[in-house]
Amino acid sequence: MEPVFSLFDHLTRAARAWPERCALLAGDRRWTFAELHAEMLAEVPGTSAAAAGTPRACAGSSLDLALAAHACSARQQPLLPCAPEKTAAAIATCPAETALIISTSGSEGQPRQVLLGARQLDSAARAANACLQLGAGDRWLNCLPLYHIGGQSILWRCARAAACVVLHDGFVAEAVARDLDACSITHLSLVPAMLARLLDLGCRPPSSLRAVLIGGAALSRPLYDRATSSGWPLFVSYGMSETAAQVATFTPNDGLWHEGLVGRPLPGHEIRIGNDGRIRIRGPQVMLGYLDGSGVDAEGWLTTGDLGKIDAEGRLTVLGRADDMLISGGRNIHPQEIESCLAACPGVVDVAVTGLPDPVWGDLVVALVVGSIDHADLLDHARRHLPSAALPRRIRQLDSLPRNAAGKLERAVLKRLAAEAQA
Repeated sequence: MEPVFSLFDHLTRAARAWPERCALLAGDRRWTFAELHAEMLAEVPGTSAAAAGTPRACAGSSLDLALAAHACSARQQPLLPCAPEKTAAAIATCPAETALIISTSGSEGQPRQVLLGARQLDSAARAANACLQLGAGDRWLNCLPLYHIGGQSILWRCARAAACVVLHDGFVAEAVARDLDACSITHLSLVPAMLARLLDLGCRPPSSLRAVLIGGAALSRPLYDRATSSGWPLFVSYGMSETAAQVATFTPNDGLWHEGLVGRPLPGHEIRIGNDGRIRIRGPQVMLGYLDGSGVDAEGWLTTGDLGKIDAEGRLTVLGRADDMLISGGRNIHPQEIESCLAACPGVVDVAVTGLPDPVWGDLVVALVVGSIDHADLLDHARRHLPSAALPRRIRQLDSLPRNAAGKLERAVLKRLAAEAQA
């Protein structure tokens, strides 16, 4: 079994080996590994044993949360990072091995609190760094929210590799485009909506950029083709809070890509498809459990809410959320199937599909579309590529789609918007 190290352990090692190298760059503020280690070391003496085991809830800027993550690791204190506009309920106790408590996005319902230990987070960083070839001196631009696992995981990867985190306080396309060149960025994490915004700006990848990790939401074929034809090195990934982020990846060397394909699981992990079609995962990155004690079965399997299939080469394709399945005209239809089709229609910038109760169809398919497309043209495109049961029966054009900070569609809001269109 591989030894397990904390975030502070990795910072300590990097400070000894590369003291003058940049560890954290945030706007006009800069820390070398030696400086960041010394600042965190100063946090330890005043920490009591009782305080060390009590989770610390922290809200604020990305820099506030990044420094809190390092400080809590130095004090052996679990961290609960929170969105700036939210106040987390105090948590009195959690398992002793807990290092990080992440609230799920809640895009499908009520958020749940995921418990991750150093073993899960360190295993995830080790596997991701090998997959993405992150090494000492590299620079990862982190524009993801640090109250989600995507942002937090970058801190662990960079500390383990002795790479620099170039930290942005959220995603601003113009700022990301500027720093990609100015800071010689080698690695970048984006959700599809962020990638689309950069492409809309005409941003091209600098020669230094070796890996763009794409996750958080489904990637459409038109967006994939548009990015790769411009030279963006896309690593299409699958992961979640419950697996300490990335747990499967399709790399640029893996051949032809199709929608939903997220590649093979990272080393040490097993992925199976249950009898109900749901993706099941077992391995060193799988969470300790939810705060309420549920989440992982006695054999270590996590049953996700995602539907999937595995091909003959052991590669996973994600078909969408099980809870999103629609029954239209007596046929099971997944919104992602319709979204993928409509996204390929010229004039569509973004699209989401939801359903409304209907006495004839069961679920009435409603398409919410961003772009200049004519409704008749969109339906003509859909008829050429979709079965009758999957055709949109209502279309509403919007200026933008409701997405959370992690880039995921807010399905509950989609239903409300669809109901307003029907009314």
